[in-house]
Amino acid sequence: MIFDVDNETLPREELEALQLFRLQTTVARCYESVKFYREAMDELEVKPHHIQKLADVRLLPFTKKDQLRDNYPFGMFAVPFDQVLRVQASSGTSGKPVVVGYTRRDVNNWGALGARCLGAAGLAPGDRLHNAYGYGLFTGGLGLHGAAETMGVTVIPLSGGQTQKQVMLLNDLTPTALSCTPSYALNIAEEAEKLGIDIRKLPLKVGIFGAEPWSEEMRYELESRMGIDALDIYGLTEIMGPGVGIECLEGKKGLHLWEDHFLVECVDIDTGEPLPPGAQGEIVITSLTKEAFPMLRFRTRDISTLDPTPCKCGRTHVRMRRVTGRSDDMLIIRGVNVFPTQVEAILMRTETLSPFYQIEVFRDGFMDSLRVNVEASPPLYAKGQDYMNRVAAKAQKDIKDFIGISCEVKIHPTGSVERSMGKAVRVLDHRKEKKS
Repeated sequence: MIFDVDNETLPREELEALQLFRLQTTVARCYESVKFYREAMDELEVKPHHIQKLADVRLLPFTKKDQLRDNYPFGMFAVPFDQVLRVQASSGTSGKPVVVGYTRRDVNNWGALGARCLGAAGLAPGDRLHNAYGYGLFTGGLGLHGAAETMGVTVIPLSGGQTQKQVMLLNDLTPTALSCTPSYALNIAEEAEKLGIDIRKLPLKVGIFGAEPWSEEMRYELESRMGIDALDIYGLTEIMGPGVGIECLEGKKGLHLWEDHFLVECVDIDTGEPLPPGAQGEIVITSLTKEAFPMLRFRTRDISTLDPTPCKCGRTHVRMRRVTGRSDDMLIIRGVNVFPTQVEAILMRTETLSPFYQIEVFRDGFMDSLRVNVEASPPLYAKGQDYMNRVAAKAQKDIKDFIGISCEVKIHPTGSVERSMGKAVRVLDHRKEKKS
């Protein structure tokens, strides 16, 4: 077995010694093999030998997504191409995709770390994983597939879409675990209810959900509708893919980040200065074992906090609290910072509303406005427009009270908000549209 499970409970001193050795090795390789890092370090007058302790990581340059795109497609690779076993890429929805490579060792490590995640979710050989993450260049499908096969868990490779078929095979093939985005899991649950299949009565016991921010209220919705434990998994294409960290079944109080393979920082979004444990900021990750595509201080744009306190499961790796959003997803409405998950949490505390929603942002002259489109549950819709107006008014007041922004809440008929086959599109920002 190649899981390195003993590393999950290493005493802090031993873990940090391992991190330092791997950090020094990675920095030297980046300097020698990646032109971008050599030039960036030379500009800062930093050489590999300057890294003498873990805190010296702060001497190194940040890596930003735009810089990865500037080096498209293979400028950030640290090995000759004949050593690259696999290429994958980000979605590229906001520009050219980030193309990443994996050596054979990288693929093996990815499978091993993914297997760790499945173990933390309570899975073992003999379990069956229904994998509804998309396959292809996106890392989700192949990442969880490799994790399952490394552990010896039977994988059912559905990919996304064909939701009726997903429900049929959940019923017929009796998997014990489901992996997909949380928004698509809701879609599956809704489709099962339409087909008269009670997922809560199936052998399904755990959902491994990631690739988009989601709230504690969403967890409650998924667990109650599907009869499972819903766990958050974390990963980024630029760093590895799913398997960088996961919530443990015992705690559900933050994602254990596998620190023997990743050095994690939390920094001020604006200044880049390090923040103490418990302070909210941007998560920055340095890969410690990647060969083909090593990353130094990658600014993930994920907003969270780091929690080093012990977990009841016994793992010693730092936990990252649930990602509240991404700095590039943050909406600034009349000077107020708004994350979609904040709105989601309020909507899902309103029992008569459906968990399917979308936020629209407009600009009228010099003023920004926000509209929240959300579905009524069937019982709410049956009560008529006057009653729905009162529910909308309450949701508007709660958003104003808890987030500090005035908005319009518009309730739509059940089934009218577009369903997600993968990552949900939560925000339509019309301010970015070109005027004709």
